[in-house]
Amino acid sequence: IRSFTKTPFYRVIGNFKLQEKPFTAEWRAVEGSKYYNSPVLYKENGFKKKEDAERLIAELTAEPAGPVTVTGIEKKKENKNAPLLYNLAELQNDCSKYFKISPDETLRIVQELYEKKMTTYPRTDARVLSTAVAKEIHKNIGGLRNYALAAPFAKEVLEQGTYKNIAKTRYVNDKQITDHYAIIPTGQGFSALRSLSPASAKVYEVIARRFLSIFYPPAISQKVSLTVLVKSQQLPQGERFFASFKVLTQEGYLGVSRPSFFSSKKEEKEEKNGEEEEFSCDEAFLKVLQTMKKGEQLPLHSLSIKEGETSPPKRYNSGSLILTMENAGQFIEDEELRAQIKGSGIGTSATRAEILKKLVTIEYLALNKKTQTITPTLMGEMIYDVVSDSIRPLLNPALTASWEKGLTGVAEGTITSGEYMDKLDDFVRRRTNIVKQLHNQSILYQQFDAIAGFYQKKETAPAVKKAGTAKKRTEKKENAEG
Repeated sequence: IRSFTKTPFYRVIGNFKLQEKPFTAEWRAVEGSKYYNSPVLYKENGFKKKEDAERLIAELTAEPAGPVTVTGIEKKKENKNAPLLYNLAELQNDCSKYFKISPDETLRIVQELYEKKMTTYPRTDARVLSTAVAKEIHKNIGGLRNYALAAPFAKEVLEQGTYKNIAKTRYVNDKQITDHYAIIPTGQGFSALRSLSPASAKVYEVIARRFLSIFYPPAISQKVSLTVLVKSQQLPQGERFFASFKVLTQEGYLGVSRPSFFSSKKEEKEEKNGEEEEFSCDEAFLKVLQTMKKGEQLPLHSLSIKEGETSPPKRYNSGSLILTMENAGQFIEDEELRAQIKGSGIGTSATRAEILKKLVTIEYLALNKKTQTITPTLMGEMIYDVVSDSIRPLLNPALTASWEKGLTGVAEGTITSGEYMDKLDDFVRRRTNIVKQLHNQSILYQQFDAIAGFYQKKETAPAVKKAGTAKKRTEKKENAEG
């Protein structure tokens, strides 16, 4: 993020009309374009320089203007099923996004709900139910008729019997459960509802809504994609513009999953960081689109330039970091080792929040409580550099996976516990001896000097305080050397 350099780019947008209804389409340098694979492009849908975008517009609007023709139209129905149920990591991620609460606070809340018999066991990695639970699931649903926010949906599920075939769906899978199934409401304990804090009540609501969602049909949307060819005297082969339109035709599970604490869909989209599907047109315009045919000609109203710039990678927040720990295998190249860590990742559902909390407490990481954004501290970066320069395998999830693989071998009897401990002992001794012989203080000094400036706050205090700050910086430098 620090070394990221923003790159500007310029997209050409066509403004067209369809039966007097305006719409926009984006130019792309696809095969057949004058600019196909051109070095002046930034990807296929933009230019590195504004002058090149202006040149394309001039070429396309040169007199006499050529025809604007619909050369492609694709109509597609899309079904989107309810997401899998919550495990602890998914719940911690959503609570970080929706309520800006930390993973350890989410664990505390869901533990409280469990102790009050309102939800099932929280420390789980599974996102599905067992077949045994699926057979009795009507009891959980029935109990939710006593919960005002879910009562209408629970009644509807029971009346329509949509729960009866749940065992045949992706939401039930015994093979994906190790110790505990997903976090769901028990349908009991509502006497404790009034004693819950506002945050706890919201967490319970999202669990209940996610649970009831799986008994509802998919959300169905209609999507229409258009390809428009614009020709001109200077570009007789033409250039293509692309547009896609989407409208929600059947709400399905979305009507259940939308929490009551979002006052509007706009607020919901903001809280979910824009992750929800955006439906780009109304039903009236969709009907007009569906009457269109290939070869139909359209009026071109204007061409314009839309300026943008590349963005650095997003910082982790407390929830996304928990999910990344759970899915640490994605960073391992070796397929066998990747499979080894798939079931556990870094830490477990019971320990990940505590690992993160500890790193914040010892000030290796900084947590913004208001946004839940996580950043390193100066000490944290130095720790990283020290480890990277001495025992780099400690920073690689593949090391965790290899020791997990060894433990599995001991459990299965393919190697003895003595062999395992010998390998571990050898690793520790060998690496310790390497560190003792490093004498890499000068490199650490250079790394400290390179990053320290990024952590200095703007000083407005007297010179005496500045001297104190310099002293602390020297002490940190000495600590790094040590």
